[in-house]
Amino acid sequence: MEETSGPIFTISELADELGVTARTIRYYEEVGLIEPIRHEDIAQRLYGVRERGRLKLILRGKRLGFSLTQIKEMIDLYNADPTEREQLQRTIAYGEQRLAEIDELLQDLQVMREEIMDYQNKFVERLKKL
Repeated sequence: MEETSGPIFTISELADELGVTARTIRYYEEVGLIEPIRHEDIAQRLYGVRERGRLKLILRGKRLGFSLTQIKEMIDLYNADPTEREQLQRTIAYGEQRLAEIDELLQDLQVMREEIMDYQNKFVERLKKL
């Protein structure tokens, strides 16, 4: 078994704790975002504290609208640079990009809201004339 410190979790324990399906966790494993502890005598997927932490980061990244590719890159940079400088720079850059996307979406939604309100007012006035 791989060396691990701390508790060990089954896939169902992690799925329950994090509010995702076991299938989601298996998918993250398939695309290389997490890696279960391997042991030839145990067919069950087991995960250590490191993978639990990575899953939390993945889910937070998805909630904030980052792609799995971006999330993987940000997480992998942690292992590549112990100073975390490159990881932080990349995360900031992706965050700025995401904020720009959100600002654009908010502007689009504001225009849409105004257009709906305009039509609604026109329809109310039209209804009053009927």
